[in-house]
Amino acid sequence: MDWNFVIFSAVKIAAVFAVTMTFVAYAVLVERKVSAFIQDRVGPNRTAPPLALKIPFLGKFLQRWGIFQPLADGLKFLLKEDFTPSYVRTAYFWLAPAIACIPAFLTLAVIPFGSQFGGQKMVIADLNVGILYTFGIVSLGVYGIVLAGWASNSKYPFLGGIRSSAQMISYEIAMGMSVIPVFMLVGDLNLSEVIKYQADHGWLVLKQPLAFVIFIVAAFAETNRLPFDLPESETELVGGYHTEYSSMKFALFFLGEYAAMISASAMMVTLFFGGWTLPFAGLDQPAHSILMGIAQILVFIGKLGFFMVLFIWVRWMLPRFRYDQLMDLGWRRFIPLALANIVVTAVVLLILNSK
Repeated sequence: MDWNFVIFSAVKIAAVFAVTMTFVAYAVLVERKVSAFIQDRVGPNRTAPPLALKIPFLGKFLQRWGIFQPLADGLKFLLKEDFTPSYVRTAYFWLAPAIACIPAFLTLAVIPFGSQFGGQKMVIADLNVGILYTFGIVSLGVYGIVLAGWASNSKYPFLGGIRSSAQMISYEIAMGMSVIPVFMLVGDLNLSEVIKYQADHGWLVLKQPLAFVIFIVAAFAETNRLPFDLPESETELVGGYHTEYSSMKFALFFLGEYAAMISASAMMVTLFFGGWTLPFAGLDQPAHSILMGIAQILVFIGKLGFFMVLFIWVRWMLPRFRYDQLMDLGWRRFIPLALANIVVTAVVLLILNSK
């Protein structure tokens, strides 16, 4: 057994999980601050442990920016009463939150977040069919939402679960079709090879802008974010599939939603924006030093952060779609456009290869 490989893989898993959980916690804070800015409010600026306030200047500064708010929110969810209504299907009711949040974490296992470090690739599992794995795992997340809606044994959660399943089916097809031209250009399903191709030939968003537009809109629909949050629309369904949930089970649904946003952002960075590469300062080549490896990881995190802010900004700037508009956009607009993009890409490649 290669113990170096085992130890390094364990370190990568722990690091990715820790960074993801930190991103999830502070994405909520960023969302609250961004919404406050858009609505001309202050946002969280009170919570802080007593010891932190004793730090000269820095304590008050961190309090004003709400840095300690995610810690308070996490503690609140842990300490709240975990109430299970008597009329729910108990086993499935408890199982649903876990099923809703696990797929997003599994998807991150095949995302290359750097080139190499100590002779090891900066990806947990460098699969040759990485993109097929991601689409297979991501589609499992909806089962948790549907199960939550059914197990709650209540009309509003059930309607939310049904909406989510229809929404996932509609946009999963368009999302899958949108990446086919990418792999027609690259000639490989390995995500590391996709990044290598972009390092040599430029970012694929410049060659496949339509594919990127379809992918990002489908990502909003897949993660149930506004303007596609029909499964939990408060004005119609109270809270949708998580109406009957409380305490930590309720928190797991939000953990899954934000983890799914991170996974979708990481996929967009990898497929269309060169992953950990930048076309200058040698950042488009494998790292030959620790500093270069760290710089490439930070580049990836910076790009991922940009898309997370985009997810948040869109939520507070656009109104919710009607359900018929949601379905019309998926089936009558995006699927034909994705098919046309595949055909055009195939024709262009055939012409170029025949010369």
